[in-house]
Amino acid sequence: MSLDNLPEVVSREEWLAARKELLVKEKELTRAHDRVNAERRRLPMVRIDKPYTFEGPNGSVSLLDLFEGRPQLVVHHFMWINDVDAEGNEHPRDTGCPSCSSAADRIGDPRQLHVRNTTLAAVTRAPYEKIAAFRERMGWTFPWYSSYGSDFNYDFHATVDDRVAPVQIYFRDEAELAEAGMPWSPDLRGDWPGISAFLQVDGVVYHTYSTFGRGIEEFHNGYPYLDLTVLGRQEAWEEPKGRATPLGREVGGPGLRLPDEYDES
Repeated sequence: MSLDNLPEVVSREEWLAARKELLVKEKELTRAHDRVNAERRRLPMVRIDKPYTFEGPNGSVSLLDLFEGRPQLVVHHFMWINDVDAEGNEHPRDTGCPSCSSAADRIGDPRQLHVRNTTLAAVTRAPYEKIAAFRERMGWTFPWYSSYGSDFNYDFHATVDDRVAPVQIYFRDEAELAEAGMPWSPDLRGDWPGISAFLQVDGVVYHTYSTFGRGIEEFHNGYPYLDLTVLGRQEAWEEPKGRATPLGREVGGPGLRLPDEYDES
């Protein structure tokens, strides 16, 4: 590993003075984060009346079943890898998305969520038998369900296909995507990673929140830890430039692998 443009070496007293200057900005960021979290909790919600069904280890279940009796549910929209033939038909592979897998690899014991009245689960638009085999390979234990054959992914814009439902990516329709410099094309069809939150009150389910893109990045690749370090995420866009060789392990990067495919040596 080549390391250049490293931080200046100073005395402990000089480091402490600089650290206190940064602390002021960190506190500003924390307070801003708290304000945004409060606004998120103030969002209105949408009642879910469609009878979605999912396939799990015990057969067919409802969206309400995914809550496991708790009032809150957080869903990882886990992408799958499909081969597409000349007619546009999808053929699911045996493995999930590497970037979604990097997020899944960080999911630990859910008890800290459970004691806070919240269930975490993954939902994927792939046949359950493929999900179950891949989950076993990875050694993951979090609940994971198949939405294969249902409208769930399309309705929550975790799968985008203009032949099935109106296009919406990052909360933008086709006209807004074009205006933002991301014009819609059939190449964009397929799964998109995201996270959605739901609430159930007396058996009635409500959709309260969804996020996509960089809104889910803190769940990937250990980013919250890496952001505390001198080398950071080791991605090409980071400042200061030239400090560490980019690894290409960002979401969609050429160096991204399934978790059990890395040679950590």
